[in-house]
Amino acid sequence: MAEIGRYNILTVLEMSDHGLYLDGGAHDKILMPKRYITPEMKVGAEVEVFVYNDSEDRLVATTEKPLAQAGEFAYLEVVSVNPNAGAFLDWGLSKDLLLPYREQGNIHFTEGDGAIVAVYVDEYTNRVVASTRLHNHLPRERPPYEPNDSVEVLIYGDSPLGFKAIIDKRYRGLLYHEETSDQLEPGDQFTGYIKKVHNDGKIDLRRDPSGYGRVEGVSQVILDQLEAAGGALPFNDKSSPEDIRTTFDTSKKAFKQAIGKLYKQRRILITDTGIELIVAN
Repeated sequence: MAEIGRYNILTVLEMSDHGLYLDGGAHDKILMPKRYITPEMKVGAEVEVFVYNDSEDRLVATTEKPLAQAGEFAYLEVVSVNPNAGAFLDWGLSKDLLLPYREQGNIHFTEGDGAIVAVYVDEYTNRVVASTRLHNHLPRERPPYEPNDSVEVLIYGDSPLGFKAIIDKRYRGLLYHEETSDQLEPGDQFTGYIKKVHNDGKIDLRRDPSGYGRVEGVSQVILDQLEAAGGALPFNDKSSPEDIRTTFDTSKKAFKQAIGKLYKQRRILITDTGIELIVAN
């Protein structure tokens, strides 16, 4: 049976002037409008589609890719506000996603705002909607991660301990202040790394991979940047964390470890104005 609000692989049942009718199982036939049809989509073929409700609440299928499907979290832009319904969010489809007033908590959204939401299917209306009440939509299974696994991180808030994060659009975690020198804001997205998964499923994050592998990787980036710049760069341990992150895509802590290692290997010089590549004779 087709799942509303998610990607599905459905079989083409018939063609019509309006598009293709797909086998939705218990949902009967689901129309995929003809603007999404490609030549290989014939009767009997299987197609991957996203299923949701159109503006008249009919189930439709599309080959467009939403920024999040049901069961995921995302940072989405508010494109309009309806005083009777709620905020509408751009989620990558031709029909915007509704964030009902009842799911906004004490946040007042206006056009142009960013909203960090859970996407889900309302059990009473079968419509795909959004909610800022993230805790109500967390998965119950234990996160399937090991230390130092790379993950996609979305920052959605902060606490006295660190920055609250959504991991791979699905799980919640915490990036401790000691793990990053950057000042992060809700909506910031980057690749992070698993530090630890606790027995209760809570996740600690790193901004950078740990250990020898991290230093080696950052060291090579620095060497590559030095060569491209003609052998000198205006960066050292006095440079700002923001400038280091922008140029080398790493934290100041990892940068300092890497240039210290390169200095001990006699591959660079560290001066008052930056770092210089030592050219072998």
